[in-house]
Amino acid sequence: MNEILGYLGLGLMLGLAGVGSSIGTTIAGNAAEGALKVNPEKSGNYMVLSALPATQGIYGFVAFLVWLGKDFATQGAMLFGVGISVGLVCLLSAIRQGKVCANGIVGISQGHDVFTNTLIYAALPEFYAILGLVGALMLN
Repeated sequence: MNEILGYLGLGLMLGLAGVGSSIGTTIAGNAAEGALKVNPEKSGNYMVLSALPATQGIYGFVAFLVWLGKDFATQGAMLFGVGISVGLVCLLSAIRQGKVCANGIVGISQGHDVFTNTLIYAALPEFYAILGLVGALMLN
């Protein structure tokens, strides 16, 4: 049973982080597509902001790689806890970051100079994903 929990935790760690990043980048990417119709000269800013939520998937993947070689028979329950924690934090952080970035993209398309502020605001949900990764690395 412990081993099953370990593999489940490992899967949740990678899967939830990846799902969150795909949702977050889609939210921001949809805003960028609309913004391109209004103000196409700012496409570089839109692209940067659309890519930001992808980092949570990377954090989940790094944690996955670090925990991959563990003994699931003895550490399965702990791995489940770590996996669900990292996965959920990355999932929710990426979605919320995508929404922040989407709002910034809309503002930029309307002529407002909000790129730098949007990067700062987008870093706030990112911080918690980084904490999740650091926690997973510390328990390793």
